[in-house]
Amino acid sequence: MQRKKLLILVSPIAILVLWQIASLLNIVNPLFLPTPYETALKLVELLASAEAGVTIWPDIFATLYRMLVSFALAAIIGIPLGLVMGYSDKIYYSLEFFVDFFRSLPATAMFPLFMLFFGIGDESKIAVTAFACALIIVVNTMYGVHHASKLRIMAAKIMKAGKTKLFTKVIFPDALPGTFAGMRIAVSLALIIIIVTEMFIGTNFGLGRRIIDAQLVYRIPEMYAAIIIAGVLGFIVNTVFVWIEKRTVHWTGK
Repeated sequence: MQRKKLLILVSPIAILVLWQIASLLNIVNPLFLPTPYETALKLVELLASAEAGVTIWPDIFATLYRMLVSFALAAIIGIPLGLVMGYSDKIYYSLEFFVDFFRSLPATAMFPLFMLFFGIGDESKIAVTAFACALIIVVNTMYGVHHASKLRIMAAKIMKAGKTKLFTKVIFPDALPGTFAGMRIAVSLALIIIIVTEMFIGTNFGLGRRIIDAQLVYRIPEMYAAIIIAGVLGFIVNTVFVWIEKRTVHWTGK
């Protein structure tokens, strides 16, 4: 366990070393690549300052709020739809084209459409993110149902289990690993899309807005610091989700 914890540090340390070497040797123009020290100072300033316009906490909370609302809506829509599509062949074939078509479209291509319907506020950002993430959850949940244990289903039928009990006691538990796999992808995708929408649709607060504003006025250390914060936020959210998954789907592989 201790060795595993040490190995986790290899990648970030390697990145910092390469970054420092690139800065010292001027491999990249210093205007575009500040030193790790400069970036760390700006990172501390953004996190420690209470001054409006400097502190980054309102941006973090705004992005986190939009991401969590989007993900919650995606799960509320995607899980039931995926279960129904996996359980009913008629519904599956009726909706297969719709799901596959929109799943193939980049979420960014949908921005103008959602802006027409929802405007340029939080509603459009949340709606387009929830839509893209719901499709991921639908597909993974659906395949989870399809891959439910045939042996357990047969045993339940032999024991005269009704459709409701068969679904709740056999199919749904067997589909949960697939559902959680989809949700894990979706929660990371939600953060990515929200940050992109904050950059290009515009907002008063958000990590995406902070990153693009810093880039436009050449506050490069601030841009790198905001990018690092976005990465750390994504890592924390993913780690928490994995922790929840391990305790919810604890029977996987047993």
